[in-house]
Amino acid sequence: MPRHGKKTTIVPTVSVAQAEEAVRVLLRWAGEDPNREGLLDTPKRVVNAYRDWFSGYAIDPAEYLRRTFEEVAGYDEMIVLRDIEFESYCEHHMAPIIGRAHIGYLPTDKVVGISKLARVVDAYSRRFQVQEKLTAEIARCIEDVLKPRGVGVVIDAVHQCMTTRGVHKRGVSMITSKMLGDFREDARTRAEFLRFINIQSKS
Repeated sequence: MPRHGKKTTIVPTVSVAQAEEAVRVLLRWAGEDPNREGLLDTPKRVVNAYRDWFSGYAIDPAEYLRRTFEEVAGYDEMIVLRDIEFESYCEHHMAPIIGRAHIGYLPTDKVVGISKLARVVDAYSRRFQVQEKLTAEIARCIEDVLKPRGVGVVIDAVHQCMTTRGVHKRGVSMITSKMLGDFREDARTRAEFLRFINIQSKS
């Protein structure tokens, strides 16, 4: 399956029946009886849920950005799309990561439909992730395809692997950022972006 910026990895095919049996094994391991009435359809439901949650592996996010618009009357100021809600899963514990992404870029001679930026976030988040990698992947994809003067991506998310297990710390969120081009090199551009998404710059 295509993965932007990476060589395609050949993954052995797993059948639906094998996936459902794996769920039954986990149920037995947890101390349950997968044959009791309430759990009979659970393997099928879990497999269907996984098909949705991890649909990003079948998508090349760059494709969303290839249709652009050049009739923008010379507009070359910052474009920001903030509060893009997403759900992902931690690749270490397979626990949910729930948060918001904020994207800004400085166009050159073309812009992209704003819904496409949200779709890029969805495509990368619907894979097993760590937040730092997710942030960088989104920024690099926008940079590689749109060739803007700069890109900024900030993600603020809650990790259920921290709130529901381990240290059990609730009310804690993690913020990551990736700044490229003018967003990295120009403190004023970076500060403007952070102001737009309501995060104070310490520069």
